Amino acid sequence: MAPTPYTISVPDEAIDDLKQRLALTKFPDELDADDQWAYGSPLADIKRLAAYWKDGFDWRKAESKLNELPNFRTTVNIDGFGDIGIHFIHAVNPSSNAIPLLFCHGWPGSFLEVTKLLPLLHGTPTTPAFTIIAPSLPNYGFSDRTTTPGFALAQYAETCHKLMLQLGYPHYATQGGDWGFYITRTMGALYPASVLASHINMIRPAGPPTLTSNPLLALQHALTPYTPAEHRGLERSKWFEREGSAYNRLQATRPQTLGYALSDSPVALLAWIYEKLHDWTDGYAWTDEEVLTWIAIYWFSSAGPAANVRIYYEARHTDRAARGSRQRAHGYVGGVKLGLAYFPKELGLWPRTWGRTMGPVVYESENDSGGHFAAWERPHVIATDLQKMFGKGGPCYKLIKGRSGYDSTTARANL
Repeated sequence: MAPTPYTISVPDEAIDDLKQRLALTKFPDELDADDQWAYGSPLADIKRLAAYWKDGFDWRKAESKLNELPNFRTTVNIDGFGDIGIHFIHAVNPSSNAIPLLFCHGWPGSFLEVTKLLPLLHGTPTTPAFTIIAPSLPNYGFSDRTTTPGFALAQYAETCHKLMLQLGYPHYATQGGDWGFYITRTMGALYPASVLASHINMIRPAGPPTLTSNPLLALQHALTPYTPAEHRGLERSKWFEREGSAYNRLQATRPQTLGYALSDSPVALLAWIYEKLHDWTDGYAWTDEEVLTWIAIYWFSSAGPAANVRIYYEARHTDRAARGSRQRAHGYVGGVKLGLAYFPKELGLWPRTWGRTMGPVVYESENDSGGHFAAWERPHVIATDLQKMFGKGGPCYKLIKGRSGYDSTTARANL
């Protein structure tokens, strides 16, 4: 199936059903505590957002804005799983030298995160131009759900890679965080002839360098004291493991049980994700419109509000020897030039020598603010990193031959 333009169109009945469910919400109580966030999403915030979602938020307005993007759908055949319908943004740059860049979201993100990057990567006489492809992963957004167990990292990687090939990009770069980190790393491991460079903003190395695997890095690690920023990063990592990782354990072990709440109650979905938007960002001033657009994409997902969390189970239960295991994503991926972006409120922050064990690192940026959703919180940083990596004088300059890609005349909007 060739890619075709796609218009997001949620049925009126789905919107009416949402409002009815919001009207019937039974809220929990909460303790009389000075810090409500220590217990989870505060009742006052959720009541305010739920009331606005029911009576003030205009999905049709948000939907219209999303439909200004160059939305497409296609079908990708995945080995052992058959055809899967994929929604994606294909922002074709008119420059014949534009670099194809796959942007891969994670949980609880979506293709929405790429929108702030689009105007920043158009290219200038002194900066490179990018053509950007941002899929809704299977089970997310407006892509299809999977119905067979075992759809794990290798299959998500295969989906993204085959999409790029279908669009006419045999060589390309990737950018990602969260599951986008794991998926793009898996793509580099499985398809190194196509994935020539990757930029990541969640950095999860296998561990510190060792004398057997990285003797020079191990020596550097042993002789170089951690910087103040690295010490703060280690404390952030400990905080996340102690106070913020329960969602991961639940979604990776019993996603079906959680799914009943996420599918039946929009407020449960709202509270579940809103907590992460707050805790995982660096003081980002979320507007109610932003939050509800973000959550509504999950509620109105083609796959339903619960399918997205199964990636945690499938990735954890994939055999360690499998070609797309998490362990492989953490380890060394050779042949793919690697750019690393560090943000102080990421979920795990490790010393820089640890990150350099993951592959041929050619670029690093250390930032004084920002968190887990870097493309949304600090889009200029991600854009600048990519421009420096691929621009003249950068380590990836002319690494990837630019081309306009699949039938650019069908794109309804350029960058």
